[in-house]
Amino acid sequence: MNTAIRTSQLRERIAAWRKAGERIAFVPTMGNLHAGHGSLVQAARAHAQRVVVSIFVNPLQFGPNEDFAAYPRTPEADRELLRTLQVDMLFAPEVEEIYPRDQQLTARVHVPGLEDILCGAFRPGHFMGVATVVTKLLNLVQPDVALFGEKDFQQLMIIQRAAIDLCMPVEIIGVPTTREPDGLAMSSRNRYLTAEQRAVAPRIFAALDRTRAAIENGARNFDELEQEGTKALQDGGFRPDYFAIRDANTLDIPSEGARDLVVLTAARIGRARLIDNVRARAS
Repeated sequence: MNTAIRTSQLRERIAAWRKAGERIAFVPTMGNLHAGHGSLVQAARAHAQRVVVSIFVNPLQFGPNEDFAAYPRTPEADRELLRTLQVDMLFAPEVEEIYPRDQQLTARVHVPGLEDILCGAFRPGHFMGVATVVTKLLNLVQPDVALFGEKDFQQLMIIQRAAIDLCMPVEIIGVPTTREPDGLAMSSRNRYLTAEQRAVAPRIFAALDRTRAAIENGARNFDELEQEGTKALQDGGFRPDYFAIRDANTLDIPSEGARDLVVLTAARIGRARLIDNVRARAS
């Protein structure tokens, strides 16, 4: 596995692969890798001859009271996992390589209509930071395809919209959420859970799945279903930011005839803020 710290090193390798006519798949991450990231890499391999993974903890997407400094970093374990997965290139830049000027002065990418709802309402500026850094990374790697987990459903939609609106020649592919045997979505922030909190964490997926089943069995009172989901999480010791049913194509509140839906939640317990979602097809 090649490792690039500088963008010049990355571009040199990318140019060689392009000259050889090889397709390139890209998986951007913030490190602290787990089996969910592994599923992204495996999916990437099906789309291209070469796979690039980036590890970059992006300061621009963290709010002033969030966990940038404490975000779990496991570089040696990450490199070993990527070697096991036979990744072709690890791009692990320093902050100065991605933001050569003051971060407050950098050009930024906004996605109106998507960045300020749901998680964006509780984390102002977060999705601007995500869209900005992903645009930078896509410009640097210039992949044919880039893969993102569906656990971060709102993030996936924002990146897809940005790629289309900014005319980026890349296909953005969503990969299904990887779960623990008890249903908990794999996440780097699961490390923040105590043993007691980990024992109740699967209630998030259980609440989402109950709502999905109700929708697919004909329930259409979405306000009531959202209230029930919120209460189920509160009863489990969570502090939900939201529990919402939305149109899966737009993230708008569903119209009367909407059929392709997504049930999403973000809930806090202890130090952890966990997000998850399930798709639902209304009858």
